[in-house]
Amino acid sequence: MPKIIECVPNFSEGRDSGVIEAIAAAIRSTAGCTLLDVDPGKSTNRTVFTFVGGPEAVVEGALNAARVARDRIDMRTHTGEHPRMGALDVCPFVPVANVSMAECVAVSRDFAKQAAEELEIPLFLYEAAAEQAYRRTLPQIREGEYEGLAEKLKQPAWKPDFGPDRFVPEWGATVTGARNFLIAYNVNLLGTPNQAHRIALNLREAGRGPEAPGRLKAVKGMGWFVDDYNLAQVTVNLTDYRVTPPHVFFEAVKEEAAKLKVAVTGSEVVGLLPLEAMLMAADAYIAKEELLIYEEDQKIRLVMDRLGLNAVAPFDPAEKIIEYRVAEPPEEPLAGSSVRAFIEQIGARTSAPGGGSASAAMAAIGAALGAMVAKLTYGVRKFEAVDRDMRQVIPVLHDAVQRLIPMIDADTAAFSDYMDGVRMPQETASEKAARHAKMQAGLKTAVAVPLQTMQLGDSVWAPLCAVARHGNPASRSDVEVGAKALAAGIWGAYRNVLINLEDIEDAAFKQSMTEAAEKLVQRSAEKCAEVLDLLAKA
Repeated sequence: MPKIIECVPNFSEGRDSGVIEAIAAAIRSTAGCTLLDVDPGKSTNRTVFTFVGGPEAVVEGALNAARVARDRIDMRTHTGEHPRMGALDVCPFVPVANVSMAECVAVSRDFAKQAAEELEIPLFLYEAAAEQAYRRTLPQIREGEYEGLAEKLKQPAWKPDFGPDRFVPEWGATVTGARNFLIAYNVNLLGTPNQAHRIALNLREAGRGPEAPGRLKAVKGMGWFVDDYNLAQVTVNLTDYRVTPPHVFFEAVKEEAAKLKVAVTGSEVVGLLPLEAMLMAADAYIAKEELLIYEEDQKIRLVMDRLGLNAVAPFDPAEKIIEYRVAEPPEEPLAGSSVRAFIEQIGARTSAPGGGSASAAMAAIGAALGAMVAKLTYGVRKFEAVDRDMRQVIPVLHDAVQRLIPMIDADTAAFSDYMDGVRMPQETASEKAARHAKMQAGLKTAVAVPLQTMQLGDSVWAPLCAVARHGNPASRSDVEVGAKALAAGIWGAYRNVLINLEDIEDAAFKQSMTEAAEKLVQRSAEKCAEVLDLLAKA
């Protein structure tokens, strides 16, 4: 999956629709960025934009939005209820998928550097990007707001991290940095706002004060009553869902509500949330209730039911889960083609797809046959005695199939880096050196991909042995074919590792890859024989 970073810039303009739309258009027009939400407030005179993209794209999207604000927002005339110190008041970058906090810190610094140089504005770093403890939080940096900024900038302790240390009256200053993803989450109660607030005080991290902290970390919140729903709610911000995820908070509310003899009637997510938060909840309920659920869409359905996410408003996973909102069809020209087309492409007068992609396909078919037999065994009355065994192997086999299928295209694509190097110019000594380095790096990639196919295939042997022992005996031939297909796929990937190692000059790399591949192919031959022997004795 691609790297996804969320950017949530807050601009000091919530009344002029022309300015708001111009900023939104700047983000929409940025390649690689998806604008998810625009939330203007007239009384606060502030608009919160939410968009996502890869590391480079979100920097450009934030810069494009800031450029509009530099031309269209003048802080000298700004009034509003919300605390603020700049036209672009705060611009956090948030890790969502396949990206670390450290990468988001680097992204925020890149944005700050470029914005300072081009727009000539002061920027402060906060949260994970902060360099001084006394100016780590947004309230610390924004104290005194815009009106006190001119004097504040005269103090050496408040020299901006980037940009001029002088007051820019039409702009003010911007705070940027990296923080955890914040989930706005409400749990519904058939009770009073006082009861909801009592529960919030018991659970939120701050509790009732320093002497009486709450039960849960990374939780900020309160209780209130929503007239539109005719319900009380415990409303919170989960500031680090990996510390306190929604399902943990929901179950804690249920515990506290039971003490007060108050009914809990579902919950709601305000805005969006990462897929990981939903899957964490699914795994927790699956473990707690000893369920067998291995397909992602069914896991999402389980969480929607257990948390009552449709209780007060529709929860559409395609709209509420960030990864689904920005998902694009995977680029799988081979795996996504028909079986006939795939085989015909292998047979065409081209070097790719070739043995590597064919090997990945065979390994995937081997794993799929094991998964098929396990699923045909599970849940059948006469095989109830082996239900526990099938529950253990089905998720592993299902996951292996899903991971092996993309390797069909990955193997063909891996060789493209090497071919890009071959096509590079080689007129000068520097060009020859660059070409050589590119080709060597491409060959290493061409080795790593089939080795990964071998490793994924190797993960199938243990569950396949379990299927051979306990699976439906009527499907014995399917397991036999699966074992042979898996072994052939691993052996084919092994041959691709060796042939691509031949021209690699890095001796240490060659040795480590050769040893790893040889261990896997030897183990494959042994495990295939074990599966066939188990079936023969069945």
